[in-house]
Amino acid sequence: MRNPMFVYDEKLTDLIFDYCRWRLSLDPVPLDYGGAVDESLAARLDGLINAAGTDPVAVMELFDKTLATAAVSVDSPRFLAFIPAAPTKAALLFDMVVACSSLQGTSWIEAAGPVAAENQALGVLTDLAGLPEGAGGCFVAGGSAGNLSGLMVGRDTARHRMGDDAPERPVVAISEEAHSSVGKALHVLGIEPLLVPCDDHRLTGWALRDALATHPRGDDVIAVVATGGTTNAGIIDDLDGVADVAEERKLWFHVDGAYGCAALFAPSVRDRFRGIERVDSFVVDPHKWLFAPFDCAALLYREPRLAKAVHSQDASYLEVLHRDTPEEWNPSDYAYHLTRRARGMPLWFSLAVNGTDAYRDAIETVLATTQATADLIESLPHLELVRRPELSVVLFRRSGWGKADYEAWSDHLLEEQAGFVMHTTWEGEAVGRLALLHPDTSIELIAELLASTA
Repeated sequence: MRNPMFVYDEKLTDLIFDYCRWRLSLDPVPLDYGGAVDESLAARLDGLINAAGTDPVAVMELFDKTLATAAVSVDSPRFLAFIPAAPTKAALLFDMVVACSSLQGTSWIEAAGPVAAENQALGVLTDLAGLPEGAGGCFVAGGSAGNLSGLMVGRDTARHRMGDDAPERPVVAISEEAHSSVGKALHVLGIEPLLVPCDDHRLTGWALRDALATHPRGDDVIAVVATGGTTNAGIIDDLDGVADVAEERKLWFHVDGAYGCAALFAPSVRDRFRGIERVDSFVVDPHKWLFAPFDCAALLYREPRLAKAVHSQDASYLEVLHRDTPEEWNPSDYAYHLTRRARGMPLWFSLAVNGTDAYRDAIETVLATTQATADLIESLPHLELVRRPELSVVLFRRSGWGKADYEAWSDHLLEEQAGFVMHTTWEGEAVGRLALLHPDTSIELIAELLASTA
């Protein structure tokens, strides 16, 4: 007798697809409540997993009424905290295809079709960045995995670049504004960071050059990490100036553009990324501002052969993966992972179906709404704009408010299902922060939220 877990069940299929159709049809997507629940989730889940199994209708009922409503919907236009997400309908639907087809994307011999599709999507990103023909990489789980993998290549190829000048105990230059994942990556790699002071929260070539000249370990620096849109404020580093220094000192030049480099699609801000074409590696997360489902980050290299030399895994059972044919491309060769899902395919499908112009227009819409938000804040007497936004993050002060006041405001907005907003810290002070990403987040919605600060 066949195990029933592996037999097609039409009722179960309808149950799941009906829920998915309903969820996809929500317009707009509601916020829901996250951790604010009336009773213990553990108590509600108690006994659900048991020896005999549970009726799927009951399981879905619990998910729909209890678990799903205990998660803030990151794809709601009213989600303005952290860095939101807004997957396209096409991307969400094709993510179901990836799951239903059990598609993985580890190697060419196992998944040539999915890998070729992913590489086409990666090619769109390398073209936007202005990287040369032959540039490429792979999709990883997130910016943290991408930063770690890219910096691992920078570390292990230092002697290739620097010859006898390569230090025994390498150091990597990062700015004070670098994302926390960069510091974590260096810790994992056993590399000491050299913190470069920032001028107005932006890493510049001048500041990097000065730090390398004056720091006791400046000569031990093998790489530099710049940011293409900081998470806290959306600030883009002086990529061209940093690239000049990296070229002079033979440093690996990595850009963490997990959030901000999606704006490479937008002609209105493309010039702010001047120098991105000179990187050795960079990261951009489609599951942020490129409208793909979680989890999806693109890790790209100027010279993928260097990454392959570092990341290829050697084992007797893996020898068959490395046939060295002209077309072969094993994503497992370009990051620290081995087995991986074909997580880039929902982005590929959405790009193919919607076209790159639609992506450009969506990002430009968000940029325009962000500037309108800044204008609105400047017009309100009780609010103050901290700085003019470069991308889609807006920082502001409410006169007379401290951390507790921002928290109370946030709690009230979520309780009323009006918005999900979190404060941040700027130069030691609690300030309001709005992270725009969804094209359907309108200036009218923002005005509604800001009116509640009066």
